[in-house]
This record gives sequence, C-alpha cells and structure tokens, in this order.
Amino acid sequence: MSSSPSVGDRIVHKEFPPITRHRLALYCGASGDHNPIHVDIDFAKAAGFPDVFAHGMLVMGYLGQALTDAVAPSRIRSFSTRFAAITQLGAKLTCEGTVTELVEQGGERRAILALTTRDQNGEIKLAGEAVIAL
Repeated sequence: MSSSPSVGDRIVHKEFPPITRHRLALYCGASGDHNPIHVDIDFAKAAGFPDVFAHGMLVMGYLGQALTDAVAPSRIRSFSTRFAAITQLGAKLTCEGTVTELVEQGGERRAILALTTRDQNGEIKLAGEAVIAL
C-alpha cells in the first residue's frame, strides 16, 4: 500500500486452490488437530455429513495469510474472525478485505477492514475484521 487508502478500497484479495484431502491431512499434522471429521470419510458420514470438511482454523489461516500478504504484519493491530459456515472439501476460497472506516487510535492513523472468505459459490465461510496502522 503505497498511498493512503479510502473507505471502500479493497486492499486484501487472494485466491487459494481447491481444498484437497491431502491439504486436510497435512493440516492435521501441522496443527495437531486430528479430529477424524476432517480426514475420515466413514466417520464424517456416520456423523451425518456427505464428506469430510476443512478445519475452521485452516480457513482462518488462509485469511490471515491473505491479510499479511497485503499488509506488513508489523502494521496489524488486531485480527478477529467469526466462523459462518462449514467449508467443504474442494472449496476454492477467495479472501478479501475492504476499508470500512479510517480512524485515529493510539496516536496513529488506522484503517478498519471488513474481512471475508467466500467459496466459489459466493457463500461466506468466515467473516472478520482487522485494524491496521497506515
């Protein structure tokens, strides 16, 4: 961000490849979250789901990566999210962040960003907010 953003500017935008079984297995190992709902199709079906689905924290990690690709981590003052829907296997996620407000806080100019993660059908999987120093 070389110039100062305005309300309505999209400053975060990143698309990710479809979520695969391999990605879920790798995330299980990396995170230590070995809940079988994310990797065992028989377990997921027994629980009433059509297939395994992504860890919520994996989806949050994608949004965090999109944010830090657009904004230097040293400028991020807060980052919060709310899980909105299950992210199915094969989902192709797009993460975005748009300026909703410009404020003075803590003696510095800051931008408040509305964050979303949507799948290829436009369904919101994760919503959140970030505050960044300008």
